Amino acid sequence: MTDFHQPVDASLVPRFAGHATFMRLPAVASAQGLDIALIGIPWDGGTTNRAGARHGPREVRSMSSLMRRAHHVSGVAPFSVANVADVGDLQVNPINLTDGLALIQRGMADIVATGAIPLSVGGDHLTTLPVLRAVAACGPVGLIHFDAHSDTNDSYFGDNPYTHGTPFRRGIEERLIDPNRMVQIGIRGSVYDPTEHDWAREQGIRVIYMEEFVQRGAASVMEEARSIVGDSATYVTFDVDSIDPSMAPGTGTPEIGGFTTREAQEMLRLLAGVNIVGADVVEVAPPFDVGGMTALVGATMMFELLCVMADMIDARRR
Repeated sequence: MTDFHQPVDASLVPRFAGHATFMRLPAVASAQGLDIALIGIPWDGGTTNRAGARHGPREVRSMSSLMRRAHHVSGVAPFSVANVADVGDLQVNPINLTDGLALIQRGMADIVATGAIPLSVGGDHLTTLPVLRAVAACGPVGLIHFDAHSDTNDSYFGDNPYTHGTPFRRGIEERLIDPNRMVQIGIRGSVYDPTEHDWAREQGIRVIYMEEFVQRGAASVMEEARSIVGDSATYVTFDVDSIDPSMAPGTGTPEIGGFTTREAQEMLRLLAGVNIVGADVVEVAPPFDVGGMTALVGATMMFELLCVMADMIDARRR
């Protein structure tokens, strides 16, 4: 449709010029009328070690200027089949965790209320919790979770229940996530205790460690993931530390032995057909990046998700 928002034409305005927005799309004040809203969440109040993911949205916007108009494999042209725009950053409070969570939830709830599907860039992984509080306000959703870490710990530093290592435990406790429709892919690395992932498995979460992924491959793993979430509402969350730090060094908790960027792209493409009600890319931490390569990873994974989501919307219209 000709009235959909379009990126700035790179043949007229070079990619290094103009205002930085996601995919060089128009910046709009409201998600009203959009099919998909692109959102920044510049907040890392849940970080327990290397801070800096608050700067992720700005750098991902810059690197997303390299995204073009159509997907070279699927042929999906997301800006031609869905109305997409950059709605800016959610309001945050960088020094008060409780207020920060409330602001993110309130800002996301306003976007969800317009009917637009949110695709956000964080921020640390705790940002996903208030987003889920908005997206899953009417009932629990399934979850496809790409990460090196399970993020189902109970607390850190005494009895603090809110860190980037706890969002999915809180999400299950708050009945935002249906654990029987949740799969975690790429989990790896040393743990604090051999029983660390027992709680997740006891809830019904399917935990696919990196070693299993290597043995089975993307097609088999994603076939199982799609069967787990089924046809019902599903949220997709992509932590860039799921990718090996040789390809994505700019993140707060790097773990060697991760996905290649190509493997990650393949898995996101295999989300086709999933009923996605929201998605995010998190933990891009520019202070630890090298040459913007992790921000480019974040922008590329965002584009992969956007193409799947836009194709889903187009299929519904057809």
